[in-house]
Amino acid sequence: MRETRRWRRSAAVLCAVALVATACGGGDDDGAAPAGDGGEQTGEETGDGEETGEVATDIGVTEEPCPEGINPDNGCIYLGILSDLTVGPFAALGVQIVEGQEAFWQRVNEQGGIAGYDVNVTEYTRDNEYNPQTQSQLYREIEPDVLALAQTLGTPPTEAILPDMDEDNVLGVPASWWSGWDHESADYGLILNSGYSYCIESQIALDWSSENEGEISSVMAVGYPGDYGGDSAAGVQAWAEANDIEYLGFVETAPNAVVGSQDAAVGQVVSGGADRVVIATGPAETAEIVGGAMANGFDGRFIGSVPTWNPALMESAAAQALEAAFTHVGPWEAFTGESEAHQAMQEFLGEGNLPGNDGFTFGWIWSYPMKALLEQAAANGDLTREGLRAAVDGLTVDYEGALPERTLGGDANETAVRTAVISQPDADEPLRLRTVETGVTGPTADEYDYSAPCSGT
Repeated sequence: MRETRRWRRSAAVLCAVALVATACGGGDDDGAAPAGDGGEQTGEETGDGEETGEVATDIGVTEEPCPEGINPDNGCIYLGILSDLTVGPFAALGVQIVEGQEAFWQRVNEQGGIAGYDVNVTEYTRDNEYNPQTQSQLYREIEPDVLALAQTLGTPPTEAILPDMDEDNVLGVPASWWSGWDHESADYGLILNSGYSYCIESQIALDWSSENEGEISSVMAVGYPGDYGGDSAAGVQAWAEANDIEYLGFVETAPNAVVGSQDAAVGQVVSGGADRVVIATGPAETAEIVGGAMANGFDGRFIGSVPTWNPALMESAAAQALEAAFTHVGPWEAFTGESEAHQAMQEFLGEGNLPGNDGFTFGWIWSYPMKALLEQAAANGDLTREGLRAAVDGLTVDYEGALPERTLGGDANETAVRTAVISQPDADEPLRLRTVETGVTGPTADEYDYSAPCSGT
């Protein structure tokens, strides 16, 4: 269903001209309806005769209420989700990310929705299997029915559809932290990211580790090739060069579904003998690399990028090795954090209840920029795709304390996030991670010239 409804303010202007010849009104020959009927809002007359409070809509916004919507008098904004839900390396996280986003938007709808509309993120959820080709096919399937993408999981899958998103004026929330999302030259200005990038993440973590976990004389990166592991590795190399530390290279690996096991990576880690190894893989591969390397005599430490962790790792054979030699870095606190956003999540699930993993937290926090954008576009009177795109630059996002307030667009050297949260495995913690320090910054990361993406260009 592709709606072609135009901005009712424009219709009102045309109507005023036509009024000379005929009685224009008749109401809504174009089908427009008051917000209370789930369609475009009817404006109120001001002293100069202009209408206010009108909202233009086109694709992915309907007068009809959402399926099983909370507010029956509201219309519906449909947002698509392309996530890793079954067989990909991040399926355990992806399922929880989706649940976190569903919870976030349910809360928004329970608070009245946005400008007379509830937001639906379930009708057009699809499983991309972390496969760029599958992602492209599914994007084409749901694109005619959604205003924007509430989630597009994985940097390679998202990159696969960026040209189409650009042509269609579709904005999206990434479930990844590639440095390209901080630069319009790479993301077309279409991606509403939150938190730091993998590249900055590596530098903050190594700054912190060198100060708190002992001297570093050599570093190595291990991860998937491309804009996840590759971006993380670029940060490791930049940190080594800035601090005159030996860089032992980037060990490229892949999900077990592709390479069978991490034996090759383990062998290179052990033979390399770096003081620190920064990992950017999926959780299962992380457990194999850390456990396998430690079992074969490696005596350095590991730093794991955000997606490397899953509480289930503490039930694996690698649990002891992870507790002994693994540090996790993330952009915000885990589910049990204390910000207003975290308290809202905890209240949503109920006292004492926990999500399956922190993908739930990711999904919730990643949704704040889209909420801010929909509110701003509605305030501008334009909830069309073009209206959303026009509202991005300079948009201020309030994360309810989970992250500092941030303004999108502009020079990444000025606007990009360069803070992190350091955690370590702990079997006694609810989600098996113990927060060590929040709001962590580092001199190398702070001084890094971020005028371009670190990788993938």
